[in-house]
Amino acid sequence: MRVHVVSDVHGNAGDLAAAGKGADALICLGDLVLFLDYADHSRGIFPDLFGVENADRIVELRTARRFDEARELGRRLWAGLAVDREAAIESAVRRQYAELFAAFPTPTYATYGNVDIPALWPEFAGPGTTVLDGQRAEIGGLVFGFVGGGLRTPMRTPYEIGDEEYAAKVEALGEVDVLCSHIPPEVPELTYDTVARRFERGSRALLDAIHRVRPRYALFGHVHQPLARRMRIGATECVNVGHFASTGRPFVLEW
Repeated sequence: MRVHVVSDVHGNAGDLAAAGKGADALICLGDLVLFLDYADHSRGIFPDLFGVENADRIVELRTARRFDEARELGRRLWAGLAVDREAAIESAVRRQYAELFAAFPTPTYATYGNVDIPALWPEFAGPGTTVLDGQRAEIGGLVFGFVGGGLRTPMRTPYEIGDEEYAAKVEALGEVDVLCSHIPPEVPELTYDTVARRFERGSRALLDAIHRVRPRYALFGHVHQPLARRMRIGATECVNVGHFASTGRPFVLEW
């Protein structure tokens, strides 16, 4: 069996269309939406609405962890538009989802990232795409468990949930051979972003499950430039499958 795994697609529909080539299945670990590209501030929903100069400024504030100032800038910008905020964002996300879900091969197994909007997925996921969150699927004789979303942060992205709710989804998986999540386990080397120069939130529940269940692999994304892309924890190989938006290459898992 050969499975390709992607995460943090962030609008890269062109490469996504080829990501399953040569594989028996594609796994997507979320973050399909591109709200703001931190490498190219001209790309995404935010600069489309407010321009590149404002995108430059909000990236500067967020990178400096001046989140209150970033939110205040956002409030002022939205107040200056003659459109409803939620309606404008949903319309832009729908356009992105229409293109991205159409690029998924059959079969695809997908879970949500922290910037995704789960309520919209049933509208776009075709019969060849299985959406899983706190659920398992058997692929080629191995049991894969999926946990979507992220934990709460000052960024307040769309699909952030509390630690207890997240832990309950991890617990619901039971015994799995491959643990798939959007965010990494709570390990400093796996959660530190070397370019943003900050720790992203990882999950203690995922780390506990790795120690308890001892899956063959733990696969995740979320941290775009991690200090360590892979490391072994006991019997488990932990792998950040990569920032697909920039690399356009899937992680390959064979057995």
